Amino acid sequence: MSIFDKLFSHKQHKPESPQEPPALQPIDREIDALYQSLATLLGTENLVIRAGRMNAMQLLRSEDRCERVLALQRILEEDPLIHPVPKESELPDILLQLSERIADIRARRTVEDSIEKKVNEKLEKEHEDYVEDIRRQVIKEEKQNAETPQDAKKREKLEQLESIHLTQSVMELLRPQSFSEIVGQERAVKALLSKLSSPYPQHLLLYGPPGVGKTTAARLVLEAAKKKPESPFREDAPFVETDGTVLRWDPREITDPLMGSVHDPIYQGAQKSLADSGVPEPKPGLVTEAHGGILFIDEIGEMDPMLQNKLLKVLEDKRAYFESSYYDPTDPKVPPYIKKLFEEGAPADFVLIGATTRDASHINPALRSRCAEIYFEPLTPKHIEAIVENAATKLKAHLADGVASLIAEYTIEGRKAINILADAYSLALEQAADKTAADGLIISKEAVYEVAQVSRLSQFVTKKARNTAEIGHIFGLGVAGFLGSVIEFEAVAFPAREKGKGTVRFNETAGSMAKDSVFNAASVMRQLTGKDIHDYDVHINVIGGGNIDGPSAGTAILACIVSAVTGRRIRQDVAVTGEISLAGRVRPVGGVFEKAYGARQAGIRTLVIPKENEKDIPPDLLGLDIHAVATAEEAFRLIFEGEA
Repeated sequence: MSIFDKLFSHKQHKPESPQEPPALQPIDREIDALYQSLATLLGTENLVIRAGRMNAMQLLRSEDRCERVLALQRILEEDPLIHPVPKESELPDILLQLSERIADIRARRTVEDSIEKKVNEKLEKEHEDYVEDIRRQVIKEEKQNAETPQDAKKREKLEQLESIHLTQSVMELLRPQSFSEIVGQERAVKALLSKLSSPYPQHLLLYGPPGVGKTTAARLVLEAAKKKPESPFREDAPFVETDGTVLRWDPREITDPLMGSVHDPIYQGAQKSLADSGVPEPKPGLVTEAHGGILFIDEIGEMDPMLQNKLLKVLEDKRAYFESSYYDPTDPKVPPYIKKLFEEGAPADFVLIGATTRDASHINPALRSRCAEIYFEPLTPKHIEAIVENAATKLKAHLADGVASLIAEYTIEGRKAINILADAYSLALEQAADKTAADGLIISKEAVYEVAQVSRLSQFVTKKARNTAEIGHIFGLGVAGFLGSVIEFEAVAFPAREKGKGTVRFNETAGSMAKDSVFNAASVMRQLTGKDIHDYDVHINVIGGGNIDGPSAGTAILACIVSAVTGRRIRQDVAVTGEISLAGRVRPVGGVFEKAYGARQAGIRTLVIPKENEKDIPPDLLGLDIHAVATAEEAFRLIFEGEA
């Protein structure tokens, strides 16, 4: 008995009498015909398996045609929960639906078979083409001749170039290798290390003048952070360095080394295997290269604002996304890795460290709000001397007396100081009797002077404090970027030829704010001394000229005018900063920290600052005697000789 016969075993019952079994009804024949069609479509074994899975075997063998129709419903719909058993009156409609269902399945099966046949034919053709391409490539490689004499000569020359190596560059040799060699930045390095060693490292912005060690500090801090157990950085965490001055936003988005770009297959030349198929090629950028480590952007303040916005988006998403009108997600020729890059983007989870010598206004405010900010401090002459001495030790050279302090007069940048020392070292070595032995080489002042002359260097600080007192001369303080400096004011006063008709002269180039400070100072002087500036011909001068951007010279100008009019002598080891109000109050100003460094650079010992700036700097910064004052009278007691 066949499987199909077993399936309909309900017809194999023994009759109660030797009579023939009753003839089948038309509706029974229709049911049997549906089963025959289904068995032909699915295969008898598959039909039996599906009937068992759909809990329909017992129904299928039933003598009740309604139950057999229910079995058909479960098998076709593949739902074992179809219930209840249909009624006799419902059978014609149900059988019509089932026959239409079988017809749909048969039609779909025919179409699928046709498609499958075409797919197989296409695959066979592609396989033949692929085999033919491989055959041609093998033939080409077999027939390829050895390199031509010209190519061989070029290769040999290239190999000769590879064998030539210069010694280590002097800047590489003298680069700081430990935190102790980063002179004068102890507080900045400590802050940097604490923020990167945390389990939740922060994006950072480093501010400060050039050549003070921002880049080197970031490198060393990453290496130190890797060794911390709580640090998220792995041992192989990358340190990717780039420069904001060379990163430019391309509105065509053809090239973007920072974010990454897409090479289209037509104009930009994606790799040949992709270009031949018309598939664009995404090129991940530095943000992906820095994944899991640090992306260091030097001079980030020079970056294009649009590029800063794009960087901000990457910081938020921690992924870099690619777009191309050439990309077709339905194209079967697109490799999986390219499909993944277009649809999921490239990973870009890194810590950003941006360094800049410009002020914060050049950086996107939204980017700044996501970063902690650390200020590196300007270097003092003592710091420069320490840097020069450390570098001389690495060069195995000796410095003559005063050489380190002499170099410190020409620069406040550590990198520039090392350059001067390296030039003087080379000059001293050239002039030495035994040019082969550098050990014990002595670098003299004369070598430094010669380097300064050849390089047209001038002393960085020309204004010096003195242990004297003068009438009408005072040191004010200014700041440009992250560098503070002293500003010399001088004034002379003569009784006017006609009382009340005196004149006041001031540098035209000093700026309108400085002129306003002069007029404010005249009013305050009248309140404090009872003297009217219009009774005198007064000439006020900013030595060296220059524009004074801001009112912070007000207190210095007031003291200078008072000294010229009254003859009181001003101490020349004191520098003062602060805006003066009409009520004689010393108002707060900006850049006090940098101004303190400028004062120390000029040899100032006493610094007078506004009371409201008292918390801006430590009281013993750089060994300065710092006094915070609220009024002009308090300032005068520190500025004028014999009134402390």
